[in-house]
Amino acid sequence: MTNTKSFILKNIAVLIALVFTTDLSQAQSDYAQWEAAAKLNKAMLPLYGRLPKTAEEKANDSTFLAKISAMPEFDTRRKASDHLIDLGFQYYYRPDLKTAMYRFNQAWLLDSTNTDVYWGYGAIYMALGRYDLAKEQYDAGLAVDPKSPHLLTDLATFYMQQYYVLNDAPKLANMDNPKIVAQQDLDSAIIYLRRSYDVDAKDVNTVFKLSVCYWNKKDCDNAWKYYDETVALGGRPITADYTADLKKLCSHK
Repeated sequence: MTNTKSFILKNIAVLIALVFTTDLSQAQSDYAQWEAAAKLNKAMLPLYGRLPKTAEEKANDSTFLAKISAMPEFDTRRKASDHLIDLGFQYYYRPDLKTAMYRFNQAWLLDSTNTDVYWGYGAIYMALGRYDLAKEQYDAGLAVDPKSPHLLTDLATFYMQQYYVLNDAPKLANMDNPKIVAQQDLDSAIIYLRRSYDVDAKDVNTVFKLSVCYWNKKDCDNAWKYYDETVALGGRPITADYTADLKKLCSHK
């Protein structure tokens, strides 16, 4: 694995960074514990598992909503919901996934039309190594808002993760032609990143991931195009390793 691939596996997604800094077997073990705990606590399930709530839970929800509504900084429920999502990601990066899920669910309670909650749910499942469940959340959100840049970029990142797994360890894949499937996953990642870019061309993570995807495709023109745009946006995700590997593969015109 090149330095750049090692970097990508650790740092490719600000939104799902935990996925690549956690051993997969450990993540799966963590998910088994999470699943067991969620059977006793519906707040650990997306949308509270859409399970019926007790009278006490309903009363707590009403108290919470009244408290938020009384805060002058939130003149709409959407603003309050967005704030809870921001808080959720702060806990996510600590990492405190349980509290993060609580915040994402409270965001949904405040505004059930806010599709960014699926962005949060998907990030948690990615961190727990359940990529299939993460994809379900991204797909669910995009079914409501097909132009959500957050969801489009994170769905693309799901496909990037699939690409690296299949491309770097094809013998472990239980399928025919894993390398071909890996390339299809990379193509899917580019499709969703381009859709996200069309909505928000100033999201530095989206732009950087486009550069990385095209680097993997050995498409030097586009790899440099989006690299230069990443630099223009501040260059935060770029590392010396990626710059060196890009220069090694592609001379800059």
